[in-house]
Amino acid sequence: MLGPIPIRAYAICIIAGIIVAVMWGERRLVARGGQPGTVTDVAVYAVPFGLVGGRLYHVATDWETYFGPGGDPIGALKIWQGGLGIWGAVALGAVGAWIGCRRRGVPLPFFADAVAPGIVVAQAIGRLGNYFNQELYGGPTTLPWGLEIYNRVDPATGAPDSLGGVALDHTPIEIVHPTFLYELLWNLLVAAFVVWADRRFRLGHGRAFATYVAGYTLGRFFIEMARTDPATRVFGDIRINVVVAGVVFIGAVLYIALVRKPREVLAVPAGDTPDGPDGEDKPKDTAPAPSDADEDEPGDRNRVVAEPGDRST
Repeated sequence: MLGPIPIRAYAICIIAGIIVAVMWGERRLVARGGQPGTVTDVAVYAVPFGLVGGRLYHVATDWETYFGPGGDPIGALKIWQGGLGIWGAVALGAVGAWIGCRRRGVPLPFFADAVAPGIVVAQAIGRLGNYFNQELYGGPTTLPWGLEIYNRVDPATGAPDSLGGVALDHTPIEIVHPTFLYELLWNLLVAAFVVWADRRFRLGHGRAFATYVAGYTLGRFFIEMARTDPATRVFGDIRINVVVAGVVFIGAVLYIALVRKPREVLAVPAGDTPDGPDGEDKPKDTAPAPSDADEDEPGDRNRVVAEPGDRST
């Protein structure tokens, strides 16, 4: 508690993930020729949009919990109790990022490539919140890393309280697969792969972001099938997130295969030198600074030019 305000571990994990994504994205964008402060400015739009989108997706795909018989409509607003759908978060977050990029004069695909690995690491950090909430796990297991589930109750009333309650009896009622942990580890592998592929193939025009999407959805497809928590079912008895993961994976792979443009490089204004961390890919050359006449034209500050020596039609 912070005075009268309860502090939730789930919220702390989400906030920590956002901070990591913004800081790493900032370093990557500057290393690619962008202006310092761009990711922070865009995040002002993308983060609120993403949180709203994530909650809307969760409520829409689990509407019976809130609006069905015996449901709790007010619970749809209690985001601190968990329930953010990554699909809605990325989709509506992209709308916020588009608004922010338009205001900064930065192409959205260029921005997306820079922040891609940071986003998937943020997802990994966010999954730690599922541990504290005792949620999103799989079936019973005897493996040594199985998650022990306890019966949590409100010590004052004895009523079940899985979120804010305590375990008076320390005998686990169930030992299950920690599927959120599997996804956490998978997300870290995806982040490492995106960084490697970005350096190896000099991905541009949204292909690094699409690589993240393809990698994440590939793992989510199988991990989702191992989960046993209640979920909306479609096409008979298939979890809706399994279907969404499969469809989005196909779309991401097609994007990677069809978009073959070279990596874009932003024209840097005179006097600015994009410094990036060691090991990050820096553009081999930068475009000449715009003339005084050009500086009067809106949107030229972050003008996209073709990478030297790699022009194609």
